[in-house]
Amino acid sequence: MNMMLFNTPLALRFADLRDAGERARIDNWVRLQPGATPFHLPAWSIAVARACGHASHTLVAERADGSLAGLLPMTEISSPLFGRALVSNGFAVDGGILARDPAAVRQLGEAAWALAQELRCPTLELRGGPAEGPEWLRDDSTYLGFVRDLAQDDAAELLAIPRKQRAEVRKSLGFDLDVAVGRDAAAARAHYAVYAESVRNLGTPVFPARLFLEVLAEFGNEADILTVSANGKPQASVLSLYFNSTAYPYWGGGTAAARALRANDRMYFALMAHARAKGCTRFDFGRSKAGTGPAAFKKNWGFEGVPLAYAKRAGDGQAPREINPLNPRYQAKIALWKKLPLWLANGVGPHIAKGLG
Repeated sequence: MNMMLFNTPLALRFADLRDAGERARIDNWVRLQPGATPFHLPAWSIAVARACGHASHTLVAERADGSLAGLLPMTEISSPLFGRALVSNGFAVDGGILARDPAAVRQLGEAAWALAQELRCPTLELRGGPAEGPEWLRDDSTYLGFVRDLAQDDAAELLAIPRKQRAEVRKSLGFDLDVAVGRDAAAARAHYAVYAESVRNLGTPVFPARLFLEVLAEFGNEADILTVSANGKPQASVLSLYFNSTAYPYWGGGTAAARALRANDRMYFALMAHARAKGCTRFDFGRSKAGTGPAAFKKNWGFEGVPLAYAKRAGDGQAPREINPLNPRYQAKIALWKKLPLWLANGVGPHIAKGLG
């Protein structure tokens, strides 16, 4: 699609991410924007589309001179279990409207809603960024984001961690654990095995293995896997992104034995050192739902939770899509999933998880 959507000084159109020049132009622009995340990059949209089979739609707003004024990357989700939705951005915790020109915010939102209706998606979700107009249902109480500066070295990092968690990290340093960083097939297999077990234990279906492989391929040296092993067996592993001097540990987890080994504590402390070596000065611990154990865990590391602003839009008289696992209607399904044999959860899970978006 390539169209003029508004008779204003800003022209909106759909970018063609198959065009190398257009992709590079958008990539360069995103990296210069305050508030940008790796989920705004074309690399993320392309990886998700290839791995999960969902269509990607990237709206750009341009000034009369052709310069970019705004961007909205979206993923078209279709699931027999969770319905249809247009999500910005798919499988991400951010990626909503990114605009240098305030005039682009309203226009991008309206154009996205027009596309959602055209695609027969009852819900439009913006994960982060502004949303203008009374049509949007805003939520700034469900999720918290956790970001802080990295310390200068390991010793200073230990001191930056509150006392109780610092003791856990010190214990982890006393175990005979191996830390490895990689991007190859062996690293990806080890990560997937650990991550799949971790999310099964939480009652959540695992994403397709190809999603992790495509993200690694598209992000190149800006993505890698750090794995902590004991006696040659992976116990904790995390796939991280690196963007604008910030490390984003995104998909991480541990085995049932990881807790006793303090493998997760070792993993994140080692990742902080690795991130510093890559030139990062900030650490984005990701989002967690307010009042949950994961949120408390991140606070214990010295991260203060900041409310994340999300917005949804649905048709008149319709309720927006709701897939929050804390919703009581999902509790029985989550309890059942935790009891599934790992082979079965790994076989069925990816087909379900593709529809979560």
